[in-house]
Amino acid sequence: MNVALPSGRGGALLRETGTALLDLLLPRQCVSCDRPMFAGDVGVVCGLCWARTLPLRAPACPRCGHPADRFRCAWCDLLPPYVRAVRSVCWIPGGTADRIVHALKYHGWRAAASGMAQRMARLSWPEDVLDERTALIPVPLAASRERERGYNQSEVIASALAPLWGVPVWPDLLFRSRATATQTRLTPGERSRNVAGAFGVATSRAGCLAGAHVVLVDDVVTTAATLNACAGALLAAGTRIISYVTFGRARASGDRLA
Repeated sequence: MNVALPSGRGGALLRETGTALLDLLLPRQCVSCDRPMFAGDVGVVCGLCWARTLPLRAPACPRCGHPADRFRCAWCDLLPPYVRAVRSVCWIPGGTADRIVHALKYHGWRAAASGMAQRMARLSWPEDVLDERTALIPVPLAASRERERGYNQSEVIASALAPLWGVPVWPDLLFRSRATATQTRLTPGERSRNVAGAFGVATSRAGCLAGAHVVLVDDVVTTAATLNACAGALLAAGTRIISYVTFGRARASGDRLA
C-alpha cells in the first residue's frame, strides 16, 4: 500500500527521518572504496573518493585541455583539424578515478554517472563551444557488448550531463558498424587501425547534423583513436565541427600530476 507523506515542512522532516533510519539499518557503502558513506554524501561515491581523483592541472592547452607549459601541446597532434576542443576531468589511472569508472562500466553502478557528469559540467570551454554546441552524442558500444553489459556507459554519462548543459542527447544517431578488439593493450597506431571505419551515422538522422557543432561523450580518452573515428563519421555525414568531453584521460609519458 502506498502512503502519501504530508507536504511542506512536516513531510520533509518525515523523509529526513526515514532516510536517517534507513542509513542506520542499511548503511550505504561507497562503490569506489566500499567504506560506509557519510551522512552528507550524495550519490553512490563518497566525498573522500571524489576528493582523491587527480584533476588535470593548469596551465592547459586552450584547445585540447591537456596540461602544457607552452601555448600548444603535443597532445593536439592526435586530433584532426575539425575537432575544436577537448576537455577531461581527471587523470586515469590515478587516485580513485579508475574505481569510479569501473563501478559504472563493469559493476552496474549507473548512478555513478551523475557525479561524473556534475564534474564534467564544470569544465571550462572556449566561448564558441558554449555558444554553438548543439547536442551530445555518446560513443556507441558494439551491439553484443551493450547486450552483455545492459547499457552503454557513455550514453548514461551523456544523459546525466545533458540537463546540466541544457542540450539534448542524440543516442541513436551514431552506431558501431562492426565489433572491434579492446583497445587496452594496443599501441597508438594499432588503436587507430582497430577502429578505422568502425562507425556510421543513421541515414534517417543525418539531416540534423548539417552545419552542427556536436560534442562526443566518452568515459575515458587515451589516444583519442575511438573519438577520432567517431568524429570522422560525423564529419562525413555533414557535421561542421566536433568537440570531445570525457571523465578520465590517460596519462602519457612526461605528464605531470596536479
